[in-house]
Amino acid sequence: MTTETTLTKNKFEQALAVLEEAKPFAKSMYQTAVFQLAGELAATDNGMEALYGYAGRFDAAGVFHGGPWAEAANLEPPFVGGSLKIRGVNSLVEMLSELRMLSIAEGQYEHPEVPQEEAASFLNEVLALNMDLLFPAETEAARVEGGEHIERAERLFRFLGARLSYKAVAGKLVEEIERLTVQRPIMVERIVTMIETANQMLDEEIDEHTKDKLKSFNKAITSPTPLSEQYPNLREYRKKLTEADEETLHEEARAFAESMNATGLVAPANAIFIRFLNRKYSDIIPEALALSEMGIASFNANTELVRDIIQISVHPETSKVIYGLSRMLDRGVLTQEPLLPALRRLFEIDVHPDVKKHLLRREHRKGGITANGVLVGGVVNVLGQPLGIGQGLNPTCQSARAISLWAQHGVGQLLEYIARAVRENDIDMTFEGEEIHSNVIQGGVADEIHRELDPVSVVLVPHLDKIYNEMMKKTLLRGEDGHKWVNPEFYGEWISRGFASIIDQYTGFVTDYEAFVRLFYATHHPEYNEGYEMIYPNPVGIYITNVHGKLLGLHAVSIQRIDQDEQGEFRVYFYNPNNDSGQNWGQGIETSVQGHGEQEGESSLPFHQFTARMYAFHYNPYEQGDTYMVEDADVEEIERLSRESWGKNYTWT
Repeated sequence: MTTETTLTKNKFEQALAVLEEAKPFAKSMYQTAVFQLAGELAATDNGMEALYGYAGRFDAAGVFHGGPWAEAANLEPPFVGGSLKIRGVNSLVEMLSELRMLSIAEGQYEHPEVPQEEAASFLNEVLALNMDLLFPAETEAARVEGGEHIERAERLFRFLGARLSYKAVAGKLVEEIERLTVQRPIMVERIVTMIETANQMLDEEIDEHTKDKLKSFNKAITSPTPLSEQYPNLREYRKKLTEADEETLHEEARAFAESMNATGLVAPANAIFIRFLNRKYSDIIPEALALSEMGIASFNANTELVRDIIQISVHPETSKVIYGLSRMLDRGVLTQEPLLPALRRLFEIDVHPDVKKHLLRREHRKGGITANGVLVGGVVNVLGQPLGIGQGLNPTCQSARAISLWAQHGVGQLLEYIARAVRENDIDMTFEGEEIHSNVIQGGVADEIHRELDPVSVVLVPHLDKIYNEMMKKTLLRGEDGHKWVNPEFYGEWISRGFASIIDQYTGFVTDYEAFVRLFYATHHPEYNEGYEMIYPNPVGIYITNVHGKLLGLHAVSIQRIDQDEQGEFRVYFYNPNNDSGQNWGQGIETSVQGHGEQEGESSLPFHQFTARMYAFHYNPYEQGDTYMVEDADVEEIERLSRESWGKNYTWT
């Protein structure tokens, strides 16, 4: 350790001691000195080691006092990377928080609410989710976008990686990739990045099963076929396709289809292959897309339209469109003839300059892809994967849910909104007879829209967010939850007008909870609702809680269907706009994304567990069973789960 590091370490120890002695109301006055000196120490490997030596004292001293990191039990691994990559004090506090977790994981510090094993699991997941920091890319972009805070984050991850098992990290990484791919999101950039950076772990001491899994995922995004593996250069691969016989092309088609179906991922080489078939062997395309009978019929009835979709929107940079096209054809969307001209007009529609700016990314311009091509590809993905739409880093779950609902049951309406937004950078909706235009509204639910979204969301979400917020404002003085009126007007007339909420709008208290639970069972549970089946998805409001059942916030999801799983248990299958729907909400309530009869993009929970996290739903009062028939024991168990989790934040009457 250098003399300079030793001096800084001594200063840090003094600053920490001063913070320890400070009264709670004065902690914030002394935190800044601790953060500044921590940043200086973290500038070297030896300094990071020295800093870690004090990690067991951070909590008691008040390093995290008064901030989002104060409750270690409430922290979520997916948010760590983002905090570390932001310039400023937050990245420093996040770094100190990770050192605290490592201290718990190694048994140096005993935390009252975070067990040692849980801290280790937390850090393994953090490493798995941020492989780019553990194995930083040596690219121009990394150099340009880097900085002192990025170097510090990378140093932290090397420090963590040296103390945690690569085997555990690699296993967690495979688990994360599998869990994310099975949900079939439209946006797969994060998954691809995880796979690409994980390749650098292949030389580490990890077990063969994990290594084989990582190799198979890498193959899915690079060279999933015999010919593409032999010729990884896309230009050479294209030349070899012209020399291949039909038997070889059929073999390539089957291999691409198998890989795509297994992972939901599409290699850039697949775009080269599909474009080649589109010109010379269009009869092989159904095989390459692994189409069902419905898909083949849709393809045969619309060969010219499909050919044009491929020509304008399928490129190596947009290869994911191929999966969306496969699913769109299988859904039979193109059998709805009135939609065909609405879809085709997007090929040549004038794109507003502001919209074009957000649609086109650098890789699109580099590949010579037009804004219309990006748009058409985005529409194909949304129509093919209506449950694959994610809200990204935006508090816009209502908008994402709207796009998903329309993609399923209001495609014409969705295409009309897209056309308006693209051409005029404006859409309008009517709320109780009053027309609302998005381009005259200032502000929405989100202060600003993060544009890391699928193309359709990039186009629509800024408008939908403003309109939804404006509608909610108009209901503020009605004394009831505004969603009662807004949802049918915003989403469509097929939303049932019956509405139940547990929160009294005047007091904010939980009211008539037992009646709420009984009504949900009597209108939705097949054993109590006289056998009425759901026709359309039901937009409901839920409480999101962390692994300890503590309330994180309110969220909008859609119940897709209610059915029995393979064990005969009734489950609620729902669409969650979060980019990752497999979550642990505490109390043993873990949303499942596979293994219980879930369809692509669905999450599910046992009926009573879902009910215990819900605060509002719509229902049809004419399709309702008897509330008094619902078992008292079920109602009592649901109320217990609620009171012991999110319910702690409310007064109950």
